[in-house]
Amino acid sequence: MVSSFRAFLNSPVGPKTTHFWGPVANCGLVSAALVDTKKPPEMISRNMTAVLCVYSALFMRFAWMVQPRNYLLLATHVSNESVQLYQLSRWAKAQGLEQPAEAKYNHFWI
Repeated sequence: MVSSFRAFLNSPVGPKTTHFWGPVANCGLVSAALVDTKKPPEMISRNMTAVLCVYSALFMRFAWMVQPRNYLLLATHVSNESVQLYQLSRWAKAQGLEQPAEAKYNHFWI
């Protein structure tokens, strides 16, 4: 047990590196977005949410391409991308930009 913990401490993606602390810091973005899902959609900033989507998409690629691969960073950015896209869909529904699923296909049956 002690030797595996020591191996984790000294690994290239352990807590002595930015490969560990970067994803830990990004968990704050995911947490904040999850808390914001309880707020009314009128409070969502379209621009900021879109920027966070692009940011997470770019860093998902970075986390995959960097050596050694940073799976923890990838997981946090996948989570953030998912929550931000959900927030963007809430904003679009509140603005009336997104049609309900039934309304999209009704014109085919007329």
